[in-house]
Amino acid sequence: MTIQLRQICLVAAKLEPVIDDLTTILGINRCYVDPGVGVFGLENTLMPVGRNFLEVVAPVKPDTAGGRYLERRGGDGGYMVITQADSKPAQQAVRQRALNNGVRVAHESERDGWNLCQLHPRDMIAAFLEIEWDKHEDFNGNWQPVGGGGWEDKVKQDVTVDYSGVELQSNDPLHLAELWGKVTDLPVERNGAEFTIDLNNATLRFVEATDGRGPGLGGLDILVRNREHILSEARKRDCYVNDQQVEICGTRFYLQDA
Repeated sequence: MTIQLRQICLVAAKLEPVIDDLTTILGINRCYVDPGVGVFGLENTLMPVGRNFLEVVAPVKPDTAGGRYLERRGGDGGYMVITQADSKPAQQAVRQRALNNGVRVAHESERDGWNLCQLHPRDMIAAFLEIEWDKHEDFNGNWQPVGGGGWEDKVKQDVTVDYSGVELQSNDPLHLAELWGKVTDLPVERNGAEFTIDLNNATLRFVEATDGRGPGLGGLDILVRNREHILSEARKRDCYVNDQQVEICGTRFYLQDA
């Protein structure tokens, strides 16, 4: 079984200012707007990060799950870890292990050749975990949340290259890591004060919550080719933290040289 990190979803109170910050600072392009999220009272925009994707959603009406999440975490921030399994049996096995460990399915959809399953963020503690499968079984190509294909010419990697990791935080990072390990059936390793799980293309890092926001998706590790561009644009937009980190949409972006 192979699980690929394919998409990260952030949630924001207002969509457009955040998309402008992300595209300008990270040097990435918009590629898709999904009208389907309207059923959840949201609007969205997606951007390719390498052959993977960054999505931002924002509520457009009161009393939405996204809006409640903003209130619970005190503002914009990480929302979903969206992954792709290499086969439908592998995807269904993740779903079953989640149920076996007391994790509810928050939403699922099965269409012709495409199955998605979202695991409840309260049960997964730090974020939604979504596991998808589609008949193309292509980690570098077809991806249904961006309409399948047609996004390839929007890929831009001269500034930001790709993801390398996801930082998930809680008051008990070992418990959090063990739960995600049970659901994904992947081993948990210790790396200093952190616990880690390796997906096919990125590492999940489980750390102690120290920012006062409680459990959540706190940060992303990104591979970069033009650190100076990122830092310069971040300073202009009050997103600069230090030479290794910028903060956009309430999310820490840790810069790693590609």
